[in-house]
Amino acid sequence: MSLNFAAPSMDATPVYLTDAQSLKDVLQALPEPVQTWADAQQFKGAFGTSLLCPDAQGKPELALLGLGDERARRRQRFCLAAAAASLPSGIYKLENDFPFQNKHYEVLGWLLLGYSFDKYKSSKGKNIKLVAPDWVDVTRIEAMASAEALTRDLVNIPASDMGPDALADRAAQLSAEFGATFEVIVGEDLLQRDFPMIHAVGRASATAPRLIDIRHGTSGPKVVLVGKGVCFDTGGLNLKPGGSMGLMKKDMGGAANVLGLAKMIMALKLPVQLRVLIPAVENSVSSASFRPQDILTSRKGLSVEINNTDAEGRLVLADALSYADEEDPDLIISMATLTGAARVALGPDLAPFYASSDDIAAPLIKAGEASLDPVWRMPFWDPYETMIESQIADLDNAPSGGFAGSITAALFLRRFVSKPERFIHFDIYSWNPAAKPARSKGGIGQGLRAILTALPDILELK
Repeated sequence: MSLNFAAPSMDATPVYLTDAQSLKDVLQALPEPVQTWADAQQFKGAFGTSLLCPDAQGKPELALLGLGDERARRRQRFCLAAAAASLPSGIYKLENDFPFQNKHYEVLGWLLLGYSFDKYKSSKGKNIKLVAPDWVDVTRIEAMASAEALTRDLVNIPASDMGPDALADRAAQLSAEFGATFEVIVGEDLLQRDFPMIHAVGRASATAPRLIDIRHGTSGPKVVLVGKGVCFDTGGLNLKPGGSMGLMKKDMGGAANVLGLAKMIMALKLPVQLRVLIPAVENSVSSASFRPQDILTSRKGLSVEINNTDAEGRLVLADALSYADEEDPDLIISMATLTGAARVALGPDLAPFYASSDDIAAPLIKAGEASLDPVWRMPFWDPYETMIESQIADLDNAPSGGFAGSITAALFLRRFVSKPERFIHFDIYSWNPAAKPARSKGGIGQGLRAILTALPDILELK
């Protein structure tokens, strides 16, 4: 699997981009036989269509890619990838420009056509390579593609091969690749180092819980990424039904996403002091399982009443957020496949995020639109604070009533940071239910390009 641009080649097939409005002008600039062929094939430049035009010997002379009309492009992302996917294997080069503000990310979509999850079954997919256009930032786009592939792979690998130990190994490999420092706190050492809720959630598993800690960079603003690493979630003693357990290998999607984001930040040498914290656990069932109505005391000192062991993600994140907060960073970002409520509210495409500051939220929204990585701001709704407060403890991990589940989870996490105005929380799904342009079915990154693109504005980087 290669997610890089092709080297320039004399054998590259020229590609002309068009839509319904520009088709006539594009064809008029091409040889008459091409015009005749396009007319005979009834090519209209519709979304996701392509036409290979032969020369006099019947060999491909050039290709036309249809980008559709404005309405079609509003209904789907990655219009360039949608059209390129129907081309045969080969090397292609763009001959004309297309007037989209996000054209760099459209080209990223082409690269992502090369992704396939082939760990367990060999892939016989096409190899549709693109020569980098002169205007594209090759290093940046290839770094994004590589990071997206890492995130997808981590989510797609089942818990049999991606438990807390394997996740820590992959994090260590990433650290070594970029010369970052790596530490992992395992098992009973979590109690010695005061991470009681991470230990409580993961202690029932045969694979010990752990906290992964990566550091990179020695100057610039301090940025901490905290990712939920629940490598499989049975629900604990509040056991999930079988249908709800089917996708729980992806419950470490937050960890996968922050590792992908960290890879981009390190590869592109953003001038920040980066830290990545991942509480990696399995929420399993055994005599050691934490129980409903247990009271856990967090690293921060806040007591938490357990009213549902299936609301475990916020518990492990809470200890990690407290740890992150102790160094007074300039920005903390948590990412987690935290609640079904977020998925019900926004579906699988939109990444919900919470931010107290408009100065943080506005750049994220703008960057999401520009990078074809849509995000949607959700409210830290203060009147719901009482819903997360217990009568016998400081906090309740699973408020009754079923209302505002994503909001109350975000409010719970906010209690563990001292500067909420510098905290962003993403409640992502990290799964694509059906194949779409540039996005295969399965694990997916959400919010990564939006965050990367927005960071310079948020942190006022030079």
